[in-house]
Amino acid sequence: MAKTLLPDARRSPRFSGLCTFARYPRIEDVSKDNHPIDWAIYGAPFDGGVTYRPGARFGPRAIREESQYLKRFSIEHDVDVCHVLSMADAGDAPVSPYSCEQNTKAQFEYAHQLGDVKHTRLFALGGDHTIAYANIAATWERNGKPKKGLPLIHFDSHLDTVDMVWGERWGHASVFRRAIEDGLVDPRQMLSIGIKGPLNSRDDLTFARDHKVTVLTCEEFRARGPAQVASFSKRLKQEPCYLTFDIDCIDPAFAPGTGTPSIGGLTSAEALRALRSLKGLNIVGADVVEVLPDRDVSGITSLLAAHVVFEVLAIDAARRDVKTSPRTKTRKQTIAAAR
Repeated sequence: MAKTLLPDARRSPRFSGLCTFARYPRIEDVSKDNHPIDWAIYGAPFDGGVTYRPGARFGPRAIREESQYLKRFSIEHDVDVCHVLSMADAGDAPVSPYSCEQNTKAQFEYAHQLGDVKHTRLFALGGDHTIAYANIAATWERNGKPKKGLPLIHFDSHLDTVDMVWGERWGHASVFRRAIEDGLVDPRQMLSIGIKGPLNSRDDLTFARDHKVTVLTCEEFRARGPAQVASFSKRLKQEPCYLTFDIDCIDPAFAPGTGTPSIGGLTSAEALRALRSLKGLNIVGADVVEVLPDRDVSGITSLLAAHVVFEVLAIDAARRDVKTSPRTKTRKQTIAAAR
């Protein structure tokens, strides 16, 4: 398996050179070799679907900027992510700023053709949560269009299952309602983590409850810890799963840079702990969204978002990685089986 080749940080300072995500190579620089890319990381700089404060269109740039200090070895997973995975920065999807629906179509067409459609997994940097639909749709197609839809791990303060806001069906508050209605997501295998109020009305919970979405509120997460998250992921076994992470699930004390801040959220440490409890999950696509740099303080929200990306990649790297042992399969055999 091809590795991700990075500049040596002891020789080439992290504040120099082209600003790609985590200093991973550009997709055009690695697509010429014979090794398929495991993860294509791309920006979706669109925020036309927000219902409060705009500015997340600048999120991908800010996340890339703060990702320059990301390192490659995960202590918790005991894995060198760049040794196991081949990753590349695939630039930004085209944007249709005045239409949520048109932007979704443009982003899907862009994501759909990235890398090897049978092998490459897609990680979208938002942008508002509207951009998740296109990445989920492209991931669903790459995984054989499962009839029940993909299982979904969803970190958020909000359920995002509203039907319409201001007459618009494609806003960031409706993304998972559309994805469930269109068969892209299996609601019975959807876990929403960090949900908290207040809400506009009790009816905001109706769609999720009627469709058997598992909702783990922020208070419930604190009471039970990540055990329920780990239990949910274990039930999925090796079934392909999508992960979406709205940065507003984090308390604004730790992530002030978002357009829909909701107090009483997870701490950075709690969020990382929850992500690490997903060890073994077969994550085949992901996104991190709703970073608003203008409201950020010292780049801490963008830095956290960059680390969320790394944690997801580390989960995949650890799942594929096999320690050398006379009683284990060869590395090549095991990676092939994992695919």
